[in-house]
Amino acid sequence: MTLIKSISGIRGTIGGKVGDNLTPVDAVKFASAYGTWLKKHHNKAKLNVVIGRDARISGPMIHNLVVNTLIGLGIDVVDLGLSTTPTVEVAVPLEKADGGIILTASHNPKQWNALKLLNEKGEFLSGADGAEILAIAEAEAFDFSEVDHLGTVHTHDAYMDIHIDEVLNLPLVDVEAVKKRKFKVVVDGVNSSGGIIIPNLLEQMGVEVVKLYCEPNGHFPHNPEPLKEHLGDICALVVQEKADFGIVVDPDVDRLAFISNDGAMFGEEYTLVAVADYVLSKTPGNTVSNMSSSRALRDITQKHHGSYQASAVGEVNVVELMKKTNAIIGGEGNGGIIYPELHYGRDSLVGVALFLTHLAGMNQTVAELRASYPQYFMSKNKIELTPEIDVDAILKAMTEKYQHEEISTIDGVKIDFASEWVHLRKSNTEPIIRIYTEAPNQAAADALALRIIDEIKAVAGI
Repeated sequence: MTLIKSISGIRGTIGGKVGDNLTPVDAVKFASAYGTWLKKHHNKAKLNVVIGRDARISGPMIHNLVVNTLIGLGIDVVDLGLSTTPTVEVAVPLEKADGGIILTASHNPKQWNALKLLNEKGEFLSGADGAEILAIAEAEAFDFSEVDHLGTVHTHDAYMDIHIDEVLNLPLVDVEAVKKRKFKVVVDGVNSSGGIIIPNLLEQMGVEVVKLYCEPNGHFPHNPEPLKEHLGDICALVVQEKADFGIVVDPDVDRLAFISNDGAMFGEEYTLVAVADYVLSKTPGNTVSNMSSSRALRDITQKHHGSYQASAVGEVNVVELMKKTNAIIGGEGNGGIIYPELHYGRDSLVGVALFLTHLAGMNQTVAELRASYPQYFMSKNKIELTPEIDVDAILKAMTEKYQHEEISTIDGVKIDFASEWVHLRKSNTEPIIRIYTEAPNQAAADALALRIIDEIKAVAGI
């Protein structure tokens, strides 16, 4: 497996050869590059970096390597231990730190791990900053500290509780209204840190919690990407428990999906739609999502007299456009909620608290709420890449084939038809081409996806 280096971080599978996978040598190399970059960009005698990890099995090993590498560079570390991506993002500015690293491969299976790199705002690095770090790593231009100037470690294990407090203190989160409804919710924490923090948040909001896979041992009981085909257990348990709905998060808790009370998927695309509907009803404004996200957010934004825009895929791109357009909420259709009132990062805790408040203010079931939104259906597919596949040539051929349609090449190729669309792009995090389609019904979305996949295979000769 190729070691993947992108604006989403440095990720790979554990074990294997140096440079081909995320080996201990590679972890030290890229931590060294990040620390060196920080020292170059901050004219300070002493730097401070926040570190947290998800519960995956390789976490403690990678964690120790990264922490001690930073110490070797003379950088002090605030060690959050087991944590979440949004928790580290919240902690960086609260600690007045110069940066942060989350050790997680997000939705990837247990074989994977990664270093997600943050700036002093607790936000993901820009493409230019990431490129500079990669260049430092390639040149191995590191200068480690002498023994009297090594960094230190300060352990701070309360940040998940601090994060919950920050969420509950948001003006649009109404804890008392939620408590009065006495909701019952099933939580699938995929045996990672979400199994701790999401139930704790819910219990503080007066919600009865039924836990499923909430032991943070890193043994993921199913593929950790929160897609319908992986979530049969929670869908059945929601019905069995007569719960109001179910909550699913990925291992680092920045993606959020709901299960309706009838056991059907609420749809990870509609996580952002529902939360934005509530936020816009209280504080009208603009929204942003990426190009692979549902048209439903556009429709809801226009209903509330706001303006919607789409960015290239990638959290850093969404955040950049949100700042540019003064968007009050945004995110990605994979269940990522970005609410700047707290911070510019995808945050499942924010999504859960706002969704519960939204639900508490209406006399509807979750299934009825889902049915009230514009009805779009997506098909998400992928083609595994081999070294001989020329992705650029494929995208160029598809652009030429559909040149008479509305086309955007900001990020891969997106083709907008009258009532449906397809987005083709090379993944930032896996060696695949992603093929996302959306249409007014599932059969049409699936049919469009199959047609496009056949066309791509014909172009690629596979």
